Amino acid sequence: MNNAPSKDASVISHSAQKGAFSVTLVRVATLYARIALGAAFLSAVADRFGLWGKYGGWGNFAKFTEYTGQVNSFMPAFMIPFLAWAATAAELTLGIGLMIGIWPRWVAFGATTLLLLFGSAMAISFGIKSPLDYSVFSASAAALLLASRQSERDIQF
Repeated sequence: MNNAPSKDASVISHSAQKGAFSVTLVRVATLYARIALGAAFLSAVADRFGLWGKYGGWGNFAKFTEYTGQVNSFMPAFMIPFLAWAATAAELTLGIGLMIGIWPRWVAFGATTLLLLFGSAMAISFGIKSPLDYSVFSASAAALLLASRQSERDIQF
């Protein structure tokens, strides 16, 4: 005679449904974070080249380069154009990578690093309130969460 408690089929079914819901939620959240971060990077790049028109902030690359100098006030002036182009190239590459899901873990680590560097530069030049107000560290944390997934297969949708 078996004295082990038997599991009711409804309990097993509920557990399976709960597990499936959790997996689906994680996959949707991952996709949402990838698209949101990727779109933010691509939007910033588009603005530098005037693609947002009157809705943009910088509107042209010269104004973005000037802003890059303000954010990196601690850097020598001759480095500012390089930093502006490097940031643009990195944001374009990371934005596309996030949107299409190529090398998701490495792209997410890249986004984490870029945003952490940007937030740190903002904090040094403008004070800690600036990167907090613009959610730079929050975006960096979201990118790190993407990178921390168990396997690259898990990040794909």
